[in-house]
Order: sequence, then C-alpha cells, then structure tokens
Amino acid sequence: MSNVSDPAAYAATVVPADGTDLPGGPARSLYIGGAGTLRVTMYGNGAVVDFPAVSAGPFPFQVIRVHATGTTATGIVAAWG
Repeated sequence: MSNVSDPAAYAATVVPADGTDLPGGPARSLYIGGAGTLRVTMYGNGAVVDFPAVSAGPFPFQVIRVHATGTTATGIVAAWG
C-alpha cells in the first residue's frame, strides 16, 4: 500500500460478502452511496466492527472485507493505492 495520504489510484464497486475479502487487497478508503450500517473487517487488527448510521460520503477506513450480514449501507465503492 502506498502512502495513505496519496490519492487512490484504483476503485471498484463492493459486493458485500461474509466469506470473501476485497479482491484488490486492503482498501485505503470506502465511499458510501446510501446511508446505513457498515460491518467491516479492519485491515490493521482484523477486528469485525459495525459502524452504525454511516452517512453517504467518503470514509478513510482501511478494510479487508465488507460483510453482507449487518451491512445495510448501499452504493459502496472501495479505493486502493
């Protein structure tokens, strides 16, 4: 992963999945198109975390997985360096 403050070079739509990591490796950030709860596996410590009431917009979450179970946010896009 390049310096986290550098702009992202790649992006892809995320299909939340309970048993599959993001195909591009750890995401540098996520963009949320539609508000809701976001359940992710964090890159740094592997913790599964729920972010309730996430609004639409960009978030600097470094994650390896976006879970289907527990995620109600929509229009999720992951960005990589």
